[in-house]
Amino acid sequence: MKSVVIYTDGACKGNPGPGGWGALLKYPNGNAIKELYDGENDTTNNRMELTAAIMALEALRETCNVQLFTDSKYVQNGIQTWMKDWLKRDWKTAAKKPVKNKDLWQELDKLSQKHHIVWHWVKGHSGDPGNERADQLANMGIEKLEIS
Repeated sequence: MKSVVIYTDGACKGNPGPGGWGALLKYPNGNAIKELYDGENDTTNNRMELTAAIMALEALRETCNVQLFTDSKYVQNGIQTWMKDWLKRDWKTAAKKPVKNKDLWQELDKLSQKHHIVWHWVKGHSGDPGNERADQLANMGIEKLEIS
């Protein structure tokens, strides 16, 4: 099974507002790198963080061992802790309210089941090269909106 290291990030100018997501995929065998990014006009930072992870996993053509790094506690806690309870409660929070971004969480859940993923949290803007590049890509997604 192939291995890949993924760094993801989301960015938003205003919350809600124009946002971007970025993903850096590094394949250890052969040192291949793939960079992905895009943006949405009216979104939130959390949606962009989730979209980055989703798009990175969608880019994988076969089942992989994945080391996924995010600077979003929302993504990390959601996928590793909260989702189990949301599923038990039919996508309701502990306060019995609908889970925000349910559509994206469901997609991330589906994609996560296709791969062997170890989720890592990395402090944003702390000099980690993969995280810094994912942040640059997310901002390129916003810039892409501004140009068009």
